[in-house]
Amino acid sequence: MKTEYASEMNQYPTIFLSFANAKGNKISIISSIKQNLIKLYQLNKHLFQDLDEFDMIIYKGIMESLAQYNNGSANGIENALSFLMERMERYYHKKVMVFIDEYDTPFIEAHVNGFYNEIRENLSSMLHQALKSSDSLQYAMLTGIQRVAKENLFSDLNNLVVNTVADEDYSQYFGFTELEVKELLEYYDLELNDKVKAMYNGYHFGNLQIYNPWSILGYAASGKLKSYWVNTSSNSMIKQAMKSADEVFNEGYERLVENGELKTQVRMETSFFEANTTASLWGLLINAGYLTIDKTISFDQNKYIIRIPNQEVQKEFQDLTSYYLKVSDTELSDLFDALIDEEQKSFEIRYQKLLMTLPSYHDLKDENSYHVLFLGMCAWLKNDYKIISNREVGKGRCDIVLQSKDENKTSFVFEFKYIRDNETSQERLQTVAKQAVEQIRDRQYDIEIKGKVVYIGLAHHGKDAAIEWQEK
Repeated sequence: MKTEYASEMNQYPTIFLSFANAKGNKISIISSIKQNLIKLYQLNKHLFQDLDEFDMIIYKGIMESLAQYNNGSANGIENALSFLMERMERYYHKKVMVFIDEYDTPFIEAHVNGFYNEIRENLSSMLHQALKSSDSLQYAMLTGIQRVAKENLFSDLNNLVVNTVADEDYSQYFGFTELEVKELLEYYDLELNDKVKAMYNGYHFGNLQIYNPWSILGYAASGKLKSYWVNTSSNSMIKQAMKSADEVFNEGYERLVENGELKTQVRMETSFFEANTTASLWGLLINAGYLTIDKTISFDQNKYIIRIPNQEVQKEFQDLTSYYLKVSDTELSDLFDALIDEEQKSFEIRYQKLLMTLPSYHDLKDENSYHVLFLGMCAWLKNDYKIISNREVGKGRCDIVLQSKDENKTSFVFEFKYIRDNETSQERLQTVAKQAVEQIRDRQYDIEIKGKVVYIGLAHHGKDAAIEWQEK
């Protein structure tokens, strides 16, 4: 209120639309949009009392289209916003502010469910007429997690200014700053300590560290340090994108799981489903909140270091990784519960069961296949273990080391073996598994670890496996 903008309050007729509920099949998406438009017209019905014969024709056409909100057709909505804006300007003698929240939700839903082209033209025309060709527009603001490419939806809408999470403009408004969180929690007699920061901090927008407002408000209300973050708008799209991701993305994803961060090219200003590239897929994961930018390497070349922001998002990221690995998140959780609890027999049974649920033998073609599979699973343990993979340790290069961050808890060293024979016996597998443990011991892969260590050798042939488990 102390800024120059306070005088602008209540000075413009304003339209607010939210497409947050425009989800599901084509009929439900179009129905949601039309019903939102009906409410706008109802709220502003005083604007249509003195229509001339020409405006009346337009008005009746729009009303007829909106009245049939359950017919699955978006025909007739093209000028619904622009006509309302025109009437507002005539009535108030001032141009109109337009705000559209989650404008991209219907486009994402339509893409995921396979009818994008069926609704794109009508919705694109409505936005074009309101935001580009209307003489009644003062300013407009659209929010969403996807920047729909100018080459398609906004092909001739050249007056847009796009701000992503990498930009300084508006960065403080993406969430709560640390000072705001500190003041808010103090009001609720809570402290912004290291545990709270580890759980909810970590998003880097522009030059600011930003907290998720939903999560902080959830913590303030309950006082319980737990996960409140739930991705609701883009999970399906991300999963679909990961199905068709190339080897460049797959290699990067595995490095991200292993190291907790990744140096890569990212494009956040284009939509993945209109520019299907690895860089735009990373951008989608960032815009959706699964990842954040840790450091800018080259803004001009779109090169960044990205990472998982905090412990809260780690759980959602684990669920995404289980989908990436084509295994059940429950099975992974059970597997690593058995590992951490040092229940050897349970771990062996669950690991064998997990191998049997994999979709294809072709996914398990060599030793590295099992290594990568298990490494991906280790995302589950990122908060409590340092994950070391293929690194020079002791007298050789270890496969995977899970080094506990708490020296009072057990660490684990894994060595993977693969038997290429067309046929093999369980006895042969067990012998090779024991040789794997001997390799761990002889080459001292655990030389940097303090505290208790368990050596685990895993021998594989297709979906058959043998496990040797020995304590140091």
